[in-house]
Amino acid sequence: MTSFLVLFILVLLSIAIWQLTKIFDLTQIGQSSDNTQIANDNDNKVNGYLMFAFLVFIYLTTIVCIVKYGDLPLMSGSASVHGKDVDQLMWISMILIFVVQTITQALLHYFAFKYRGRKGQTAMYFADNNKLEFIWSSIPAVVLAVLIFYGLYAWTDIMFVDEDEDTIVIELYAKQFGWEARYSGKDNVLGKANVRYIEGVNTVGVDLADPNAQDDIVVNELHLPKGKRVVFKIRSQDVLHSAYMPHFRAQMNCVPGMVTQFSFIPNMTTSEMRETEDMITKVNRINQIREKKNTQLVAEGKTPLDPYTFDYLLLCNKICGASHYNMQMKVVVDTPEEFKTWLKDKPTLVQAVKDANAAPADAEKPNVTNDSTTAKADTTVVAQVEMK
Repeated sequence: MTSFLVLFILVLLSIAIWQLTKIFDLTQIGQSSDNTQIANDNDNKVNGYLMFAFLVFIYLTTIVCIVKYGDLPLMSGSASVHGKDVDQLMWISMILIFVVQTITQALLHYFAFKYRGRKGQTAMYFADNNKLEFIWSSIPAVVLAVLIFYGLYAWTDIMFVDEDEDTIVIELYAKQFGWEARYSGKDNVLGKANVRYIEGVNTVGVDLADPNAQDDIVVNELHLPKGKRVVFKIRSQDVLHSAYMPHFRAQMNCVPGMVTQFSFIPNMTTSEMRETEDMITKVNRINQIREKKNTQLVAEGKTPLDPYTFDYLLLCNKICGASHYNMQMKVVVDTPEEFKTWLKDKPTLVQAVKDANAAPADAEKPNVTNDSTTAKADTTVVAQVEMK
């Protein structure tokens, strides 16, 4: 890899020197009788045909990609109710871009050939053309306005939460480099939280004296009920993160010192998504790649890769540090009955703190992922997190 990089740099350096030489030669035009650097009719004709050749290259590349990779889903398998609107908006944008790019590239290369320089030919100059300017200004303006208004409508519909709707409130807590989730419990109201309260097993900084915090539950694996709106209250302990759940078409920044919000309704359980045709095809392809890789790993005496099994994931979509790539949490969408069964056995954070304090002094300390000393020194105050 190092040799390839050195070779690549040498090639770029050679091209740069060659271009500098040509620039120097151009500065000498008129100072000698050598006019080899001035384009003639044949040069312009060759460049015109090269423009056409490049156009053919673009179209052939597009066709090959469609034929070879067209069966790979670009956008499919949305697992949330609003996902279909996001996918539809994306498809409209992609189709418009493809059509406009195809037409404009063809015209660009055609005009470059047709109006190439010829001896004795002068270009026709238009000072202005109001009709033409109106056409090429109004069409993009109308198209973009339609896209923007459609996008605003979709965004408003996604972000609007009816106060009377049956929801479940969950906090997503981001920190370098991991996630924790806090469920609001039976009262469906999250207790107050602040980074200054972080200590021991209270790794998300919940104010344990707050009455609303008495039934809060903190977990490291996010479970969601199918068919019920989930309102996420999102916080960050340290730097700017981004809560990204691609299969749910959901993303929201996690900003230190404030609470952001996003909500959606899951409409496909994990097991249902695993049984979709697109996902079965994807999993099989990944495992075929892993099998080939395992042959190499075994030959080298290394541990082979485990077979891939699909799971929803919560990812960080901001480059937040050295282990950003590893900042993810498993998301499981259950049926309502399965979700209730999973949640009812989980101890509250208050109970977990009591158990930790009641443990013998010589007992093994719980795994604390936060530096409590640093957390106490942080004076950032996080707003009260509650569902109105």
